Amino acid sequence: MRTQLKDNSILGEYGAEAIQREMVARGATALPALRTIGRILERRGALDGRHRRRHPPPPTGWYLPEVAARRSELDSFDVIEGLVIEGGTGVEVLNAVSLHGGLIASWPDRTIFAHTVVQALIEHWKSFGLPAYAQFDNDTRFQGAHQFSDTIGRVIRLCLSLGVTTVFAPPRETGFQAAVESFNARWQAKAWQRFHFDSLAAVQAQSAKYALAHRQRARLRIEAAPRRRRFPRSWRLDLQAQPRGCLIYLRRTDSRGRVSLLGHSFAVEPTWPHRLVRAHVDLIAEQIRFFALRRREPNWYHLLNTVAYHLPKRKFIDVRKFSNI
Repeated sequence: MRTQLKDNSILGEYGAEAIQREMVARGATALPALRTIGRILERRGALDGRHRRRHPPPPTGWYLPEVAARRSELDSFDVIEGLVIEGGTGVEVLNAVSLHGGLIASWPDRTIFAHTVVQALIEHWKSFGLPAYAQFDNDTRFQGAHQFSDTIGRVIRLCLSLGVTTVFAPPRETGFQAAVESFNARWQAKAWQRFHFDSLAAVQAQSAKYALAHRQRARLRIEAAPRRRRFPRSWRLDLQAQPRGCLIYLRRTDSRGRVSLLGHSFAVEPTWPHRLVRAHVDLIAEQIRFFALRRREPNWYHLLNTVAYHLPKRKFIDVRKFSNI
């Protein structure tokens, strides 16, 4: 019947539903269920469909060779917004988690600003050491103002001054911030929703207890993670110093093979449209190298293009001096 329908059906339908309808039309009384018809066809090898081929997931941190090989650690940071204590007090939470060690930290506050992120990172890294990479989304608190080109915010300047390479996840892409987003959900479920808070101080106290207990439980994993560098004793943050080091932007090209970063549009490769690239912004060599990325081939890194880039020397303006923040 399936063969007859495939060759002669006006609608061109010959699946389980079409076979069942044809049996009804022929006056059959004991009709098998649709799933039964499908199992009979599958058992007889009469199906045309192809089974979906599932590819193994890439290794953790696949887009950074040193991280994927577990030679370097990466700390991811993100902000939870929209939490409100009964009575109307708003709460935002800066969360951090290391990719290999699962080392977590949380900083609840009324509002998370760029300078509070800097203070939190210094506190965290003084306690646990410096990672090789620090990853953020494209929030202005992490990157700096978006309305101006060539903007290097205070968080980037902090990382560069400590020799930590900043990595920015591609906009509107899932997976790259999965570790910290997963921790965001756990923090809300375990440290926020289970308790009734009457003040911000109570939230901060409970969050600190949760972070400490979490780190104690994960101590073996933390110890097995790639080694972190010691925080330099004589270090001091100079926001006016010209940034030096490397920035990494993960981006997806447009239909013409171009990407946008640092307020500029760069031609990468017209034969690589709508694909992922890793942009290495080398502020010392004054160039940007664009590498092709493939999830299915995580060990394949192809240099697509190299363009010249010079970061203008500008005075860093601290907006806190002109506001009540």
